[in-house]
Amino acid sequence: MTNETVRLTTAQAIIRFLANQYIVIDGQEMRVCGGGFGIFGHGNVTCLGEALYDAKDALPLYRGQNEQSMGFAAAGYAKQWLRKRFMFCTASAGPGTANLLTSAALAHANRLPMLMLCGDTFLTRLPDPVLQQLEHFNNPTFGVNDAFKAVSRYWDRITHPAQIIQSLPAALATMLDPADCGPAFIGLPQDVQGWSYDYPTAFFDKRVHHIRSQAADPAEIGAAAALLKGAARPMIIAGGGVQYAGAVAEMTRFAETRNIPVVETIAGRANLTQDHALNIGPLGVTGSDSANAIAEKADVIVAIGTRLQDFTTGSWTAFSKDAQIITLNVGRHDAAKHMSITVVGDAKQSIGQLDAALGDFKAPSAWTETAQAARAEWVAYTDDITTPGNGPNSYCQAIRVVNDLCDPRDRVVAAAGGLPAEVTAHWQTKDIGTVDVEFGFSCMGYEIAGGWGARIAQFEREPDKDTVIFTGDGSYLLMNSDIYSSVLTRRKLIICVLDNGGFAVINKLQNNTGNESFNNLIEDCPTVPAPFAVDFEAHAAAMGANAETVANPAAFADAFKRAKAADKTSVIVMKVDAYEGWTTEGHTWWEVGTPSVTDNPKVAEKHAEIEASRVKQRRGI
Repeated sequence: MTNETVRLTTAQAIIRFLANQYIVIDGQEMRVCGGGFGIFGHGNVTCLGEALYDAKDALPLYRGQNEQSMGFAAAGYAKQWLRKRFMFCTASAGPGTANLLTSAALAHANRLPMLMLCGDTFLTRLPDPVLQQLEHFNNPTFGVNDAFKAVSRYWDRITHPAQIIQSLPAALATMLDPADCGPAFIGLPQDVQGWSYDYPTAFFDKRVHHIRSQAADPAEIGAAAALLKGAARPMIIAGGGVQYAGAVAEMTRFAETRNIPVVETIAGRANLTQDHALNIGPLGVTGSDSANAIAEKADVIVAIGTRLQDFTTGSWTAFSKDAQIITLNVGRHDAAKHMSITVVGDAKQSIGQLDAALGDFKAPSAWTETAQAARAEWVAYTDDITTPGNGPNSYCQAIRVVNDLCDPRDRVVAAAGGLPAEVTAHWQTKDIGTVDVEFGFSCMGYEIAGGWGARIAQFEREPDKDTVIFTGDGSYLLMNSDIYSSVLTRRKLIICVLDNGGFAVINKLQNNTGNESFNNLIEDCPTVPAPFAVDFEAHAAAMGANAETVANPAAFADAFKRAKAADKTSVIVMKVDAYEGWTTEGHTWWEVGTPSVTDNPKVAEKHAEIEASRVKQRRGI
């Protein structure tokens, strides 16, 4: 290390630092930061924009259409790279930055790395109040950017150019920490961005990072092994953390060696392929009868890489109250939930440690065979309900069409509404790590934007494969502008728009709790004099995509084949029934608030019914 320095603006130094951070993935050295998504305004164009122009080859900047969708795209990118790489998002001061709040929350809930470089008000305050500044009369330091403290794992406001020498490595360490991973926010006052400083040249030296892999404490492994050795009906819950840890092979080998049935969480879909003998199906509210049946009977549950969200646990009714849980997780917060036997450590290492401590233990064959028989029954059910022509057009029929025709390495993306449940329940995994069902934040609008980010990442490794997006009409209308982004950047998507005339899944919940249909389906909105159908085909075509509307699943299959053969984004639209064709099996109880006092007898009846199921709920913390 030398005493040499180089004089740079704050913005120039940030970009130069990012461009020199590397990681090795599968033997290939590449930049940790894959580039960024940006919309320029007065808060970031003059200084940060100048710095990014000079680095446009090293850190490609994708022009966004909406800051929120930029954040979703960054999340989709990070998921595709299994959190080993990230994108930055840059937004101007004020509303541009505020638009990132929802996507920051999504990244936080899903434990995903994303760097936000956002404009801030002038540190000197000489021009205050500036355009788009919020003024808090009793605290001039408080502004929009402070809102990100609730949705960031790392937060800082740079008030002097020298501060980035400490702040940038800290932000990067947070984003690459498997236990503390999440979004990092750095507020950049508009004047400070252009201020200069004599930075040590060593700060910009090339650095190759490694993701920490931490073994579990031997005492925790011993306690977990002692419990599991006594199990008569063990079960593994495989979460998304199995894939992030690169531990799919270790988890699979462990299950095979110990003959333990495996169920998957929503984030853990595609940990096992459909034809694996120990794959008993998805668990929970959007799960399968097979997984939920063995969950009710299991006496020891090994939860690997999952945060045990309520859709996984059926609001903690999916398991016997007597069942004991071993939670293996790199994050202490997730490992310590519900009075579990806690194993804090990297899944790749910790699974091997646990296996070594088990001696010759194997789950009884009768238990595993019971689970497999339940799985066979579920596969028969899902085969029937997804068969085109069995009932009206439905989500699950469209899913079946895509499932049958897609390449094993194509990536499937879904998010809010009814499609995550239908994809989780019915998708038959052809290859590992090919499913992204965003249900950590259950965020409408993620589908197309997150799919675009996933496609950018996928294109860097598997350019000949496709990213296939399932979205309902509600999510499409909320955020669709990245159809245009995908066309502009030539990052082809296949977007399946399944139109059920509104927010049909919430209408279903409304009806299932005794309420009348109200303000969810377009036809049930009292402020709508006459329902009007959106021409999604024309809308998508106006943004440059290939687009067509089909009448049934057979025509959908033909359109999907054309989309596969096309060289640019295709949008396929099909109307589906709002009331029929839903998956009716495989659901655990899910806690929702219902009125304890009502004049509606149907609501009162459903309230009593829901409350009666609460007796199964575990009362751990």
